[in-house]
Amino acid sequence: MNLRKVVTRDRLRRPPLRVQLTVLYAGLFVFLVAAVLGVSGLLVGRSVRAAPGKRGAPSSAVGGGFFSVHHFDVGPAIVGLLAVLVALWLAWLIAGWFLRPLREMNATAHEISATNLHQRLGLDGPDDELSELGRTLDDLFGRLEASFESQRHFVANASHELRTPLAGQRTLLQVALADPDATSTELRAACEEALALGDQQEQLIDSLLTLATSERGLEEREASNLASLTEHVLISRTEEAERRGLHIESNLAEAQVVGDPRLIASLVANLVDNALRHNAPGGTIEVVTRSAGGRANLFVSNTGPVVPPEDIGRLFQLFQQVGAERVRNATGHGLGLAIVQAIAKAHGAKVTARPRPEGGLDVDVAFPLNVPTQGAP
Repeated sequence: MNLRKVVTRDRLRRPPLRVQLTVLYAGLFVFLVAAVLGVSGLLVGRSVRAAPGKRGAPSSAVGGGFFSVHHFDVGPAIVGLLAVLVALWLAWLIAGWFLRPLREMNATAHEISATNLHQRLGLDGPDDELSELGRTLDDLFGRLEASFESQRHFVANASHELRTPLAGQRTLLQVALADPDATSTELRAACEEALALGDQQEQLIDSLLTLATSERGLEEREASNLASLTEHVLISRTEEAERRGLHIESNLAEAQVVGDPRLIASLVANLVDNALRHNAPGGTIEVVTRSAGGRANLFVSNTGPVVPPEDIGRLFQLFQQVGAERVRNATGHGLGLAIVQAIAKAHGAKVTARPRPEGGLDVDVAFPLNVPTQGAP
């Protein structure tokens, strides 16, 4: 016979936990009562044997307790049986009282599915092991909810944003192939445009993956120097700044942060890229890192078009680009600051954006000393 089937059958035959606890509690009670009665009877029997001449000594006690060699007392036996029944009843009630939180958690967990992951167990009671188990399960449901939301956002955003470049790429290739008189130069130009659209799609997918990863929360936590991460990003953007005729000013003081270094570097890169894209010809970008007041700060400022103060909140929403000039000169997808916001939330950081009166944007990211356990928004 298959061993797995035998084990499964044994598990099915095992009585419920409440029955097991009832038998255990009642058995311990009966054992203790029987032990006390037995010891008491033994002591009484010894005392009677030690004083044989004492008048009025009950002959039924000879031999010890309620049981003698001559007869059996029914009254004590009935009392003992009633005690056993009462013990079983009390043990059943106590076991049910202790297992009630588990039944509530089981019922709530059965009701929770992918469509209502916002529901929580919310156990009320003393701070014991069951309450700790309930909090652990609630944290698990919170992480699952954040993961499901991240996946839904990623699928929705990717399908929405990839539809246009894919349609353009397909139309471009169809037009080129449908022309029987197309020259090699025209076909090469069509292929180059198709490759450019493919690069845009790749950049978009990378941005969406970064956004989904940051919304899911932190998987790695380690101490990093914000100045070093920022310096590497600025070095990689130097050529782009020179091509655009922009000047980068940096003042990088050491500032320790705790979190995922890859996500923090992505936050810095998106802020710098945003400052590069939305800038004026011959403009400047100022990047500062510092540590003050128990927080590590990253400050990125750039010149550029004027941003209305009432539109600051829209800049951090998905696929939002504010201002006619910013939209006209934009080369991104409107995901940069949304990624910055998601990564900052995952690290418990606060992002503050202020428009410059002369044009441009000041963005300040303040990281705490300790990253929160649950960083998913």
